[in-house]
Amino acid sequence: MMEFLEQLIGWDRSLFLGINRGMSNPVLDGVLPFVRERALWIPLYLYLLYLAFSQFHRKTAVMLVLGLALFAGAADFTSSTLIKKNVQRLRPCNEPTLKEQVILRLDHCGSGYSFTSSHASNHFAVAVYLGGWFGFLGRWVRPAFLFWAFSIAFSQVYVGVHYPLDVLFGGLLGALFGWFGQKVSRTFASTNK
Repeated sequence: MMEFLEQLIGWDRSLFLGINRGMSNPVLDGVLPFVRERALWIPLYLYLLYLAFSQFHRKTAVMLVLGLALFAGAADFTSSTLIKKNVQRLRPCNEPTLKEQVILRLDHCGSGYSFTSSHASNHFAVAVYLGGWFGFLGRWVRPAFLFWAFSIAFSQVYVGVHYPLDVLFGGLLGALFGWFGQKVSRTFASTNK
């Protein structure tokens, strides 16, 4: 088992370097550090809030928003507090044997741990949750939300602060919370009309 884990970690580091260094180019260098910034997405969040209240009855829209806050918050807590503090995996930009090879595309590396990525967890929770609620708008909605979350998760690897497995497991964790959350909140909203 330990041999498999060591191979997996080696593969993860190699893939990290392939993305962080091997894909390096001026376009991604200019775009991806901003993709991961919360402030960039404020107009989208405001539009989605407007959409919730324009597409659903007020009580349903309130349930949608409260459920989103609850389940995205639960995904964040699970990733940041329960998993990261127990696994204690160093970020690649803080890893002594790797940090000299990392191209850090941010002002700072961050002092927290790496596994699982809370950015990935949070955004996949939001994407899957909202995809479940707004999927009726068209077949493009769910893939668009997932692409949005993927781009944020991928940017975490590209800028040098997470390994690929950090964002993979963070994304899976968030998707699970998002899926469960939208099922629960939609059921609760339908019984309280």
